[in-house]
Amino acid sequence: MKSIRVFLLLAFTALVTACGPSKFRTYDGPEVTQILVFKEARTMYLMHHDVPLRKFDIDLGRVPVGHKQFEGDGRTPEGDYIIDRRNPNSEFHLSVGISYPEVHDTLAANEAGLSPGGDIFIHGRNGKDRGRRDWTEGCIAVTDREMEDIYAMVRDGTSIRIHP
Repeated sequence: MKSIRVFLLLAFTALVTACGPSKFRTYDGPEVTQILVFKEARTMYLMHHDVPLRKFDIDLGRVPVGHKQFEGDGRTPEGDYIIDRRNPNSEFHLSVGISYPEVHDTLAANEAGLSPGGDIFIHGRNGKDRGRRDWTEGCIAVTDREMEDIYAMVRDGTSIRIHP
């Protein structure tokens, strides 16, 4: 009798866990053809051609003004890049990678004798309210729930334009 109770308890726990909320959502709407980021306004848009699909308030690198020039400068890059990878196990909930550094970024940093850095992502906050704006090392941050939508909507190969 005791073993049946244990089995039922374990089965119930497994069922409840399996039915819990997932960070992996689905999306069947219009294709996101471009991401537009406006650093000064702290906004990001997912676009279908010239039609905005979603708008997000964002946090940036801890030094938000200016283009990222080298590793550790705390700036978010500016210019045209591509979403080039996904991380379902991100330290910051979920993330999609931005193709920084491109060749011009690497050349500029190397001329100054520095590394351009890398690992620039759009990511969540991992359930933490950072309590201040612009706390990343150069990434673009949104809420975890928003990141779940972005992760579902945006495909690798999507262009991203980051404006000052």
